[in-house]
Amino acid sequence: MINMRIVTTIAQAQAQPNAKCRVLVPTMGALHKAHGEMVRVAREHAGHDGEVALSIFVNPLQFEPGSDYERYPRPEKTDEEFCEKAGVDLLFRPSVAEMYGDDRSVFIEESSLSNTLEGKSRPGHFRGVCTVVAKLFNILSADAALFGEKDFQQLAIIRRMVRDLNFKTSIIAVPTVRDDDGLACSSRNQYLNADEREQATVLHKALFAAANAGKTSARDVVDLARKVIGEAPLARIDYVEVVDAETFQSVDPVRANSLLALAVVFGKTRLIDNIRLG
Repeated sequence: MINMRIVTTIAQAQAQPNAKCRVLVPTMGALHKAHGEMVRVAREHAGHDGEVALSIFVNPLQFEPGSDYERYPRPEKTDEEFCEKAGVDLLFRPSVAEMYGDDRSVFIEESSLSNTLEGKSRPGHFRGVCTVVAKLFNILSADAALFGEKDFQQLAIIRRMVRDLNFKTSIIAVPTVRDDDGLACSSRNQYLNADEREQATVLHKALFAAANAGKTSARDVVDLARKVIGEAPLARIDYVEVVDAETFQSVDPVRANSLLALAVVFGKTRLIDNIRLG
């Protein structure tokens, strides 16, 4: 039985014994089965002598003004029980005051991959992501860290940050985990009411239909995805785009390394998803 350690300060985290291999699962809490899969993969990579660290921190820097920072779910006790059951060795759960000083003035900003899709719709989002992830890597001395492919652009940006700033942390990608009806697992899914939850399954249907229609025109792929999403009356499209999966620039025609990415709002809940093309 793993005796999970819980630390809430940076000093406590940095005072932890050095593990042979520490694999980090960074999260904002409200844990679900996708996080459980990430812990499972992390355990495989950590090995018998290594340890799995999981961080829970709702990072204010990656929430744009008017977003859902204040109402973002924070089920502290439930998350703690989830981690214990999943086999986490070290849970790092700091406060905002612990992570950021009032006079903070240093940020990390990626300037190429973050100009489209989520970066365009959510200005400053990836600056907040890169800043907090860099801090977590340093605080927890992470040898490796896991990121989900649902947030494909984020994954690519973190990889670029690690490459350009020479972090020792290896980045491990975890395929998108879905519920039985195809909806990608997300902490924000719990915002959805029954009707919104039912209609949100149209996202996976749209991605699957567009990816398997045999179309080579990016415009045709996007039009088909939009048509399928349009079957859900509660859906409001933010973007549906075909981009290069490395540069995140628009491409046409569809290439072997293309990505169909979308962001759609149901009620007050904005969901993202993607699928590889070609």
